[in-house]
Amino acid sequence: MSNTLFDKVWDSHVVQKIEGGPDVLFIDRHLVHEVTSPVAFLGLKNRGAKVMSPERTFATADHNTPTINQHLPVADPLSANQLKALEENAAEHGISYWGLGHEKNGIVHVVGPEYGITQPGATIVCGDSHTSTHGAFGAIAFGIGTSEVEMVLSTQCIMQPKPKSMRITVNGSLSKGVTPKDVALFIISQLSTSGATGYFVEYAGDVFKSLSMEGRMTVCNLSIEMGARGGIIAPDEKTFEYIKGREFTPKGAAWDKAMDYWSTLETDADAVFDKEYTFDGSAIEPMITYGTNPGMGMGITNGIPTAESLDGGVSTYKKSLDYMGYKEGDSMIGKKIDFVFLGSCTNGRIEDFRAFTEIIEGRKKADHVTAWLVPGSHKVLNAIKEEGLLDKLEEAGFELREPGCSACLAMNDDKIPAGKYAVSTSNRNFEGRQGPGSRTLLASPTVAAAAAVMGVVTDPRSLV
Repeated sequence: MSNTLFDKVWDSHVVQKIEGGPDVLFIDRHLVHEVTSPVAFLGLKNRGAKVMSPERTFATADHNTPTINQHLPVADPLSANQLKALEENAAEHGISYWGLGHEKNGIVHVVGPEYGITQPGATIVCGDSHTSTHGAFGAIAFGIGTSEVEMVLSTQCIMQPKPKSMRITVNGSLSKGVTPKDVALFIISQLSTSGATGYFVEYAGDVFKSLSMEGRMTVCNLSIEMGARGGIIAPDEKTFEYIKGREFTPKGAAWDKAMDYWSTLETDADAVFDKEYTFDGSAIEPMITYGTNPGMGMGITNGIPTAESLDGGVSTYKKSLDYMGYKEGDSMIGKKIDFVFLGSCTNGRIEDFRAFTEIIEGRKKADHVTAWLVPGSHKVLNAIKEEGLLDKLEEAGFELREPGCSACLAMNDDKIPAGKYAVSTSNRNFEGRQGPGSRTLLASPTVAAAAAVMGVVTDPRSLV
């Protein structure tokens, strides 16, 4: 019987099938952060239970962490309490913990791949929806809720219904200036934020094969924004080269044995998916969102669609535009912006900072723009300095912050003020996502860079 890549990985991890119910799935890696874990650990304590496999569990602080003065005590009481709770729970249960000040600290979905925790053919969960990021390595990775975090901590298994399968193929070549973020935002704009609900998506075709591992992570990260349970890309030589020699990857004979398995991780030629979509990569241009969900995106040179050109939801659509202060038919080019955010688990990696720097080099940040440039980890921070990017950023009037989730979500000090516009490289633009009343335009690092130096929404291709 022919199988998809998803089938192969999922089926090999099923501990028990429940007739008419979910599968009991073994979990290889459990990533933990400070927001969704305190209640789960409290549940263990109340039941007198222990963490079953602390060696498969990795904890880092990221959501509530400040991105300046991390050497000082955290001022916000709630954030401080959650960070302290994670530190204490990790120590009690023998879990690796990378807190503030630790050289390995960073956003959970950035440090996982950096240290080889993320591997092909693995099942990976975390109490965070963007766990789908790790699917870039040929892993099944998805977010879970607090009660499920407790379940995995205590049993190293989870009960899950098997999702349906979808394949999204993008062939051809991307035009110059088009990034992996643009590919993801384009797909979401075509499928909508619910178009992949109930499915696990495999990305295939020329475009995804051509992407770097960091680019693939960006695409898989955004799978959740079209309703998918997760996204996955078949591992190849780029995958194996990326992870080889990292701290938690197999070494020596164990590497050879792992490669024997990893090399089989691909969809069989005649495997059948529940749903398929195919797109032409050459049709994609730099993207930007104009509304209040990631599906409200368009090519940056286009005009905002009219309500009548869309399928249903006219009143909701107009409400979204009212919130953003935009009108149907408006061009996004030239729209004034107030903030720029470069970072998050979507675009907080070294390639993102290289792309941003390439646009701003030799230019100056617009005076009225506040820019938060936040690396996804200390490893990224160090690379920015070592590669000379920091010097170029500072020459252009930018400052670099310390690692953390930062302005992706209003759960720390980095909040966009009400009514202000932020071009953000993060993953969600819901009302108030970056702060009460804030207005978010999702875009790539290059679009963000162009906006930062021009002070308005700008096609980055015009600056190259």
